[in-house]
Amino acid sequence: MSAVEEPFLMPVEDVFRRGRQTMPTGRIERGRVRTGDEVQLVGPDRSLTAHVTGIDLHGRNADEASAGMHVGLLLHGTAGTAVGRGHVLAAPGTIDAHHRFTADLALLSEADGGTEVRTGDRLQFHLRTATVLGVVTLPPGADPLQPLHQDTVTVALDHPVALETGQRLAFRHHARAAGTATVTRLG
Repeated sequence: MSAVEEPFLMPVEDVFRRGRQTMPTGRIERGRVRTGDEVQLVGPDRSLTAHVTGIDLHGRNADEASAGMHVGLLLHGTAGTAVGRGHVLAAPGTIDAHHRFTADLALLSEADGGTEVRTGDRLQFHLRTATVLGVVTLPPGADPLQPLHQDTVTVALDHPVALETGQRLAFRHHARAAGTATVTRLG
């Protein structure tokens, strides 16, 4: 299935006001959106819906936009403070926000910033446009995880973020890029 045929999803990079409407901007990750479509705002402490009243494509109006395009979506039905960087706009019911997930975590080499990771360490996770702190729990016998090694870990985030199985992410430890991970299970 091509990216355009999948359900709509756009991570919010920035938000602008146009009169009484809110215009989140970002690159459409998958699917397509049309003027009049209902979209769901998913992110920290919020999951609400809004209607797309317009699509801004580099300063001109469009009726439709699809995967790979960088757009602004004029929304009706959300408060201006409800949407922000790190949120995701999606087809209703296709993605949820989660506090916890299991992932295959891989550490970089020491030369590239990798360092030991222990159970209880707080890592900074970069999930699409969101940056969230989370506590990692290693499986028994794997503590600590050494640079250039990988293992399956459980992560408890400080606040819920839109996540799905198979999603790739990066993380930092001690303010340095430390590795990557792939979400294998939610909850």
